[in-house]
Amino acid sequence: MKSYLKRKAVSSAHERYLQKLWFTQLQVWSTQLAILVIFLWIWEVAANRQWIDPFLFSSPSRIWSLAVQMTLTGELLHHTWLTLWETIVGFLIGTLAGIAVAILIWASPFLSRVLEPYLVMLNSMPKVALGPLFIVTMGAGFGSVLAMAISITVIITTIVIHHRFQSVDQSYLIVARSFGATRSQIFRKIIFPASIPDMIAALKVNVGLAWVGVIVGEFLVSKAGLGYLIIYGFQVFHLTLVMVSLWIVAIISAVMYQFIDWLEHRWIHHRYS
Repeated sequence: MKSYLKRKAVSSAHERYLQKLWFTQLQVWSTQLAILVIFLWIWEVAANRQWIDPFLFSSPSRIWSLAVQMTLTGELLHHTWLTLWETIVGFLIGTLAGIAVAILIWASPFLSRVLEPYLVMLNSMPKVALGPLFIVTMGAGFGSVLAMAISITVIITTIVIHHRFQSVDQSYLIVARSFGATRSQIFRKIIFPASIPDMIAALKVNVGLAWVGVIVGEFLVSKAGLGYLIIYGFQVFHLTLVMVSLWIVAIISAVMYQFIDWLEHRWIHHRYS
């Protein structure tokens, strides 16, 4: 009887804890939504009352009207889908290639010491400067845009993941070696699993970097996509079109980030359950 009452008390306390977590999260979401609504309202009022130049900064109502108009014609969906596809492909290839290179470098301590300064140098290089090289070698099209996205994501992923491989607690490695574990077994059983949180963190960073790479690539070569709409809007002084494109980029990148964050929470829940 005492055991049953104890379990019931623990269950009630756990339920109250979960309710508190949910209430806190609800407060966060409500505050975030309120900040967005207030910002849009101030923006709209400022544009209507000429506190800011509506030609330069547009307004939420103009942005919404143009977005609806372009959606009905199918034009906006075409450009959005093209940029989203390029971003997803560049994001996945850049991340996976970065992890693969990090594993390759970790497998050879000599190679790691040789390549480390070159990785730092490549990471500090402005990737926009590589645009003309990509255009010449791959043509003015999908390949150049994809190469730009990959060049931005792959180096930072390699550096972050390789650093994580090297910073795994040495006590775990010593214990594994004392039991006769091979280098391959140590990597598969200790180092790689310990590095998964950093890989997820790299995914979060790469979401933004992949969008930057694709948009910059479309600035340079593309005749379609959100980056093309942005640069075209600046050229013809149609700044509402620029704002529409920027808002779509912001919304979709935020959704992608939240999806990766959800995957991270699912992985943590699965690991500790």
